[in-house]
Amino acid sequence: MTAAPTTSPTSPAPATPAVGPVPAAYRHAVVPHILVDDAVGALAFYERAFGAEPRFVLGGPEGEVTHAEITVAGAVLMLGDARGDLRSPASLGATPVIPHVHVPGVDALTDRATAAGATLLKAPADQFHGDRTAMLRAPYGHLWIFLTHLEDLTAEEIARRLAETGGTSG
Repeated sequence: MTAAPTTSPTSPAPATPAVGPVPAAYRHAVVPHILVDDAVGALAFYERAFGAEPRFVLGGPEGEVTHAEITVAGAVLMLGDARGDLRSPASLGATPVIPHVHVPGVDALTDRATAAGATLLKAPADQFHGDRTAMLRAPYGHLWIFLTHLEDLTAEEIARRLAETGGTSG
């Protein structure tokens, strides 16, 4: 696994106020909260690579990001610096969670993200479930799957298509 870029320990975490009130959707959704080493750098990367838009950032007393919220293609993601028992992918040697984000154009996002430093794990391809998907690894260790919806299918049609592939996805 590639080491994540780091900021200087003396670089303060940015502090920005929340953009508007807490959306009602938060109360009826599971919102991923990922941990990284160098959240300041990760926030900048996600803006460059995924077009993330910051909602707010709460900086800690030692320059760490205590809590931040961004949106990626309208989907909410929370993140912060790993500390203590709250571990990052780098400290675990793996990532147990893979965010899936629907975007208008997975090919363009994949190009943008790889140019910004993401590693392409699976190139954009049409899938049996009716989406075009790509898998990337961000420099901060998390895997990401981006999807562009192509067609609406029934559960039966998805199952039939999966069976035709031998039970594997692209």
